[in-house]
Amino acid sequence: MDLTNFHKEFLFQGHAFQSSKALLAFVEKLSEESAAFLKQWFDGGSFIELQTSGATGIPKKLRLSKHAMVTSAKATGSFFGLGAQSTALLCLSPDYIAGKMMWVRALVLGWHLDLAPMNSTPLKDLTKSYDFSAMVPLQLNASLKNLFRIKKLIVGGAPVSKDLEQQLQKCSTEVYATYGMTETCSHIAVKKLNLSNSEYPSCYRILPGVSIALDERACLTIELPWGAGRLLKTNDLVALHSPTEFEWLGRFDSVINSGGVKLIPEQIESKLAPCFDQRFFIAGIPDSILGQKVVLLLEGKREKIASKQRIASLLKGMDLSKYELPKEIYYVPKFVETPTQKIQRMQTVALILE
Repeated sequence: MDLTNFHKEFLFQGHAFQSSKALLAFVEKLSEESAAFLKQWFDGGSFIELQTSGATGIPKKLRLSKHAMVTSAKATGSFFGLGAQSTALLCLSPDYIAGKMMWVRALVLGWHLDLAPMNSTPLKDLTKSYDFSAMVPLQLNASLKNLFRIKKLIVGGAPVSKDLEQQLQKCSTEVYATYGMTETCSHIAVKKLNLSNSEYPSCYRILPGVSIALDERACLTIELPWGAGRLLKTNDLVALHSPTEFEWLGRFDSVINSGGVKLIPEQIESKLAPCFDQRFFIAGIPDSILGQKVVLLLEGKREKIASKQRIASLLKGMDLSKYELPKEIYYVPKFVETPTQKIQRMQTVALILE
């Protein structure tokens, strides 16, 4: 494919363009972020330079192949049945991979793309309806009343809370959580959050051409059709239910070894989710007897949250083993976050250890 050109059916804001130069001139009047990305996309080079979010480690700069991004875009289009003239809404910043890939999908597949406000309520003043869009959970939560204007929606950047997932059951929109990372050119698998009739509703289904397996740690490995034959090893603990479906269990590097018992924080958090309105997470901190002890971190000021005694009493009534039960409760006024609002667990735990 000539990357200095685009699909003949592509439209932006209802306009057709004869050249990339004409498109860029039009976009520059509307969005600096989109214009900056398109300049890179049409520069004749083979790579896009960008930075990882840093949610699970130190942010790092990457070079992604434009050919890989094109192949990923085609896989998404095939999975969701979105061909030329599909309508799509861009409400994520092209400074990050999710926003960049919305542009690539539109350019490559011939979508009719419109630009929405890149704030927490992108659907607020919308009068049109769309076949496809992508959001972060914050936007989704604030858009429930107008979500009917999107037929299919992917959500990424952070986990969707159990409460929000429950509210989605009333929506006609097909909503999918995504699994992926910057290195994989956005998502490589999706999980339907509502209207699901799957035998494994908690499972992610991989995109066409993707292959998955487990390594010796029971962590997911990924082989991508756009990965030049390279096997990508992750730190994500998963259960494989079929060659194309997996259930995410937690992070290998988050596992707590407490008195010789290995615990996955994310599994404990799933049990505790109905208990708390504010953000929280489970972590392990050094302990002279157990090696590591399980602790609960709550976001907010102590005086605005239930007392430790009340929370401890609540936890004892939950379906937790004696190993899973938090030994300490900490209040953190504000969790450390990435620019895309993902919780940085290690940095936040460091706050309580200081």
